[in-house]
Amino acid sequence: MTLYKKAALLCTFAVGFCLLASSAFAGPIWSFGDEDQGLLKLDYKGQFQLVNQDNGDDDSLEFNFRRNRIALMGAYGESFGLYVQTEYTEDNDYSSSDGDRFQLLDAVLRFKFNNSLNLWMGKFKYNLTRENLEACEMPLTLDRSSMIRAPFVSTRDKGIAVWGNLANDMIQYRVDAMNGNDSEVDSNLRYSARVHVSLLDPEKGYGYKGTYMGQKKVLTFGAAYQMENDVAYSDSVTGDAVDYSAWTVDAFFEYPIEGMGAITLSAAYVDYDLDDAYQGANPDAGVTGMTGEKNGGYVKAGYMLPNLPLQFFGRSESWSFADLYGVMDHEVELLGLGLNYYVRGQNLKVTVEYTNCDYDSSSTAEDSDTVVAQVQVIF
Repeated sequence: MTLYKKAALLCTFAVGFCLLASSAFAGPIWSFGDEDQGLLKLDYKGQFQLVNQDNGDDDSLEFNFRRNRIALMGAYGESFGLYVQTEYTEDNDYSSSDGDRFQLLDAVLRFKFNNSLNLWMGKFKYNLTRENLEACEMPLTLDRSSMIRAPFVSTRDKGIAVWGNLANDMIQYRVDAMNGNDSEVDSNLRYSARVHVSLLDPEKGYGYKGTYMGQKKVLTFGAAYQMENDVAYSDSVTGDAVDYSAWTVDAFFEYPIEGMGAITLSAAYVDYDLDDAYQGANPDAGVTGMTGEKNGGYVKAGYMLPNLPLQFFGRSESWSFADLYGVMDHEVELLGLGLNYYVRGQNLKVTVEYTNCDYDSSSTAEDSDTVVAQVQVIF
């Protein structure tokens, strides 16, 4: 299939779904308890994709669910909340899944004492990079970076977090204690601390957004640190253990200009350190590869038209991996361009993105070009 035909198919898929859009989306809400203080809300979140990937030798075109989730949100009064979310994922090359599975993605109890003191416990997102904390259904680009994840954990972990807003919501602090890597080395907890400063409109929730679609004026600077002792072996034969630490800085800016549209800029740098465990004689598998020792970051930019719910975006990533595909100091560059068309805001939107991934060593990894057309539905 020629590139022209592929592009036409991707665009037809996206536009055709938009034409089927109808009523507004809102999940059912139930109330219960004394004076209806208790509330429960059910919603569905889906991201359906048509993916074309070309790495030079192979050219694939297939449909795919990126996310397929059912969430239950609850509250009783002003001080207690509950969030439970499940996800079904399929085994496919594009999402790098471990196979078909149905999992409990989030399960968190939320206690709010006041605006400056919240306590969360359960399974939820840990406090390190801004991008991981951005809502998966509200990014600027198609998705978060596939290279930014912390070692030995997914995007979530189990533990407790204390967080809150200070100085009229200008400053937000977060600290957490999570399981981290529950390995045979030791069962130490993983600790994180994050702080951000919002100089314009505040970002006062636990999660962030990759874009506010021009509805807020935001300038936020953030920084975080994470650590876990005896996280893995650099030599599993002799039992030499290493510690883990990571730090990151990030910035987010979005500003709407009347009659001209909205500009979005976002950038971050993160460094993951595993005490050079990859140089050991028999290192654990987790200290190498995509989620092993590395450093790098991204820059993103977006522009939303003033009178049309159309947003253009671009992103650039640069990463240095200690050991990736058997290559030491492996450099990876990624460039992406795309657009979001908001039919019902984030509840129904279409995203098309082209991405080029370039490895500095072609002996073990193939450079690739990927085009994705995605329809997102929140119901």
